[in-house]
Parts: sequence; structure tokens; C-alpha cells
Amino acid sequence: MIDLVWLVPLIPLLGFVINGLGRNTLSKNLIGFIGSGVIFISFAISVGIFFALGADANKSHEIFLFDWINAGSLHIPLSFLVDPLSSIMLLIITGVGFLIHVYSIGYMHSDEGFGKFFSYLNLFIFFMLLLVLGSNYIVMFIGWEGVGLCSYLLIGFWFTNSSYASAAKKAFVMNRIGDLGFLLAVFLIFTTFGSVEFSKVFPQAANLMPGHSTVVLITLLLFIGACGKSAQIPLFTWLPDAMAGPTPVSALIHAATMVTAGIYMIARSNVLFDLAPVIQHLIAIIGLATAVLGALIAITQTDIKKVLAYSTVSQLGYMFLGLGVGAYDGAFFHVITHAFFKALLFLCAGSVIHAMHHEQDMRHMGGLRKKLPVTFITMLIGTIAIAGLPPFSGFFSKDEILAHAYQYNKVVWAIGVFTAFLTAFYMFRMLYLTFYGKYRGTHHAEEHIHESPSTMTLPLIVLAVLSVIGGALNIPESLGGNQWLAHWLTPVIAHHAEGPDHATEYMLMAVSVVGVLISIGIAYNKYNKQGHVPVADEAKRSAFANLSYHKFYIDELYDLIIRRPLDAFSTFFYKIVDRKIIDGIVNGLGWGTSETSKGLRLLQTGNVGFYIFMMVAGIISLLLYTYLSI
Repeated sequence: MIDLVWLVPLIPLLGFVINGLGRNTLSKNLIGFIGSGVIFISFAISVGIFFALGADANKSHEIFLFDWINAGSLHIPLSFLVDPLSSIMLLIITGVGFLIHVYSIGYMHSDEGFGKFFSYLNLFIFFMLLLVLGSNYIVMFIGWEGVGLCSYLLIGFWFTNSSYASAAKKAFVMNRIGDLGFLLAVFLIFTTFGSVEFSKVFPQAANLMPGHSTVVLITLLLFIGACGKSAQIPLFTWLPDAMAGPTPVSALIHAATMVTAGIYMIARSNVLFDLAPVIQHLIAIIGLATAVLGALIAITQTDIKKVLAYSTVSQLGYMFLGLGVGAYDGAFFHVITHAFFKALLFLCAGSVIHAMHHEQDMRHMGGLRKKLPVTFITMLIGTIAIAGLPPFSGFFSKDEILAHAYQYNKVVWAIGVFTAFLTAFYMFRMLYLTFYGKYRGTHHAEEHIHESPSTMTLPLIVLAVLSVIGGALNIPESLGGNQWLAHWLTPVIAHHAEGPDHATEYMLMAVSVVGVLISIGIAYNKYNKQGHVPVADEAKRSAFANLSYHKFYIDELYDLIIRRPLDAFSTFFYKIVDRKIIDGIVNGLGWGTSETSKGLRLLQTGNVGFYIFMMVAGIISLLLYTYLSI
């Protein structure tokens, strides 16, 4: 079964080709069936691979397809690596991806670009599968660049809206910054180890001393690449703007695929990062700062998708915090649970937007729980899961990261717990503003509110179930579990960070749960009991609320210190260097030639006697030159 892994990415690629070529001729029902069906087939094969790997004593298989690049000492095969880490990623990408495809059938059914949309989704899944299956950094990089391309196509899917097109360009450009770091890291890896194959690089790296300068530089460059793809400070501002794409795109990018690529890459390269403690500290600091910043911005947003977008930024920060403190399995555990509840939350938001006729402002919602019962219940489950209440999945993965953060540094843990409290507050704020109180929209819109079709609600129900039970994958020993996921990942992640003793772990869980309940109580009192609705008038908001609402003016800061100077610099080069100097030289040569020829043509008189005179003068000049040079 494992030998069939090449079919997993190939089948979605076929779906892309069929739907891409037949987008204007095939019926929407057939396009939806093909687009979703190919992902389901890949999921079924992935399940078979997972169980075959579990029954196999050898937990790592490199499936060679063909030689791709042979140039001197550079040998790069196109081969896939099937191991515990990639097998889990296959299940997440194809499983959650399939549910998002099914949901898209209902959500995008009235869109003119239905066929094109599904072909893009299939291509996105293909490149993401290529990224996680590659047995070397080059194949991983091809998938890495491919998902960047597809994100550009999907975020700017409604490109006739100029702001949506700008959001797509922003995502593409900011990702290229990180991608440059990744590419430089790959060059340095080949220069240092003579290969880009994981199976050759990691054993050599394990023989180096911790803190080796080359490894530090490699891991720093890899981390820069991860910051771009997984939206960490300072390369995070593209992710909230990615909300310009259709809601299924938001769910796909923010939950199961693209933004997890950076975490996957660092977890895959854990051997290198363990040798660079200074970079691990940097990852922890950047991750924590991103988690706090994302949460502080989310608490005042009024666009339902923007709240979830900044929530994703914050949760990704949590994952990087886990990577930085050495809890690779804990960070990857949060990748899995986050895929369940964040995909659920985005699809629930899409269901609300669909019912509200594309209204995304929560100030115009309210009282929807009776009109959208399935959406409400499933979104409540997702909200509880991300808030971190037991026994929902988010509780186990979030608390595992916080437990390791406590061992790492008490201040880091305290800030992480504070961020968890903010998460519970802004998520229940969103829930209360959307589903409780009185409806605040127009009477005409209220009459047309209805629950979404079954193609949209069934994926919500499945994801809700996964959000409840997903934490069972890695229940800690202190709660009677056996940490299955940590044991499963041991062949890939040999170093497991030490957690606290059981008594300390119980205390940390208690602090977290009590704090979350208090945060929920505050949100309930303000947005449900008191019926508070965020005001549009900035003068009525506090200074901090205005800062948070305007995202701490980080985009404006980037505009001031980066874009404007670059624009001024390019204007100077255009007007002075390009037009006056370069064009001046080129045009001056042309002008000089033209003017010189105007004078020289006067010598062409047509008088034969003058020509004989000039010939004699030339001969005499040559004789004089010869005589004088002797």
C-alpha cells in the first residue's frame, strides 16, 4: 500500500486538469463531484498508507520515482518520504481538504467561476501534498512555491475587485520574502552537507556540535522561510488580508494546509534546530509575540472573518512557541486540533455569511441561533474547542504547549496563559455578537435568512465531531492517557521535551481552565447580558481599542518605513539615473552621431578635383607620418 503513495498527489492533479479544461463545458454537479471525488480517493489511499505504516516495523519508507536533476555532485531524485510525520499530514490535508471541497459545492454553486475554483482547489491540494511528501528540500520547495502560487490565485479569485486583487499580490510578495530565506538555506545545506536529501543531511548534522555557526545560519534562514508561510512577525500582515478570497479558501489556507507548512518544515528539520539553541529561543520569542499581538487585535474586530484570521495568527504563534521550547510533538498536536476547529469555525462563518447574503460585519448580525441551528451548535463546539475547555481537542494541545512553556520559562508561560484568556474572550465575543441578542440587520435581509444546504452543513457536523474527540490523539499520562501521538512521532522527533510533574500539570490545567471560564463570563456579561455592540465612532472608543481596531497601524508602519522609501528610491532612479544619465548617454551618442554626420556630409560635394586633392593630401599625410615615426 505504501508503494502507491505517488497516487495521492497525482489524483488531485488529474482533477485540476479535468476541471481546468472542462470548466466551461462540464456541468457544475459533475465538476463538484470530480473535484471532491479525487480528494476523497487520495484520502482513502492515505488512510490505507497510515494503517500499513502502523503495522510495519520500519516506520520510514523512501519511495523513489525517477532521477530529476543530475549536475556534477548535485543529485536530486523525485522521491517521496512516508513516515509517521508525513502520514499524519496526508490525513489532515486530504481529510479536511475533502470536507472543504464538499462545502464549496454549496457555497460556490452560484458563482460563474465554479469550474475554475475547483481546479484551483485541486491544484492547491496537489502542491501541499508534494510539500509534505518530498524526501528532500528541493521537492519540498517546489510544493512550497506551488501553494504560494495557488494562494495568490485563490485569494484573488474575485480579482475584478481591486482590493481583493491587491490582497492576493500582498500575500504573494510577502511570501516571496520568506521563500528567499528558505532558498538560501537550501543552498547552504547543499554546500555544507553535499546533499539536500533528509536521509543524508540529518545524520551528518547530528555529528556537529550544538551552536555550530553554519547550522545556526541554516536554521535562521529556514525560520525566515517559515515566518513568511506561517505568518509570524514581521511577515504576518498578509494573512488577515487573505480573507478577500471565498470562505472555503480561508478555511483551506488557515486550517489544514498552507499556514501549517512552516511548522511542518521546522518539525521535519528538528535535528538541525536542536543544534541551534539560540534560534530555538528566537522562535519561542517570535511565536509568543505573534500569539499576543494576534489576540490583542482580534478582541476589537467587527468582521467575523477578520476575527478568525487574527485568531489563526495567534494560534500559529502558539505552535511556534511549542517549537521554540522544544515541544515539537506538542506543536504538531496543535496543528492537528487546529485543523479541525479552525476549519470548522471558518466554514461556520461562511454559513453565516451565506445566510446573511455576504454580510460579514457582526454589528449587523445577532439572534441567528434559532434561524441557523446547525451552524450555531457546530460553531459553539468550535468556539469551546479553540477556547481550550476540556474535554474538547484544543484543551489538550494548547495545555501541552503551555506545560512545556512553564518548564522553559515562567514568564513565557504567564504570557501564554494570558493569551489563552484573550482567545476565549474574543471567540465568545464573536459568538454572542453573531448568534445572541436581537437581530441588528435590515428587516428585508432577516426575512431571507435560512440554514445552509446539506452540502455545507454535513462538513460542519463532521468537523464538530473531530473538534470534540481530536484531543484523544495525545491525552497526557497525568489524565490517564498514553500520549499516542508523541510515541507515533518518535522515529521522526527523537528529542521530546520534558514536561512538568503531574501535580504541577494539574495546577497549570486548573489555572488555564479557571481563567478561560472567567474570560467567557466577561464576554457573556458584556456582549450577551448587557447587549453591548461595538461602536463605529472612533471618538467613542478608548485609545487602546482604536489601536487594536486599526491593527496597531502595523500596515501603515510598513508603508511608512518600507514602501514609501522604496517608492522614493525607485522614483529617483527613474527620473535621475534612468532618464537623465542612462537615457542621456544613449540619446547623447545618437545626437552626437547625427550632428557629426551633418558636418561630414558637406565633404561629399561631387567635385572630382576636390576628391583628387583630398587623396593627394592623404598620401602626403601618410608619408609624413611614416617619415616622422622612423
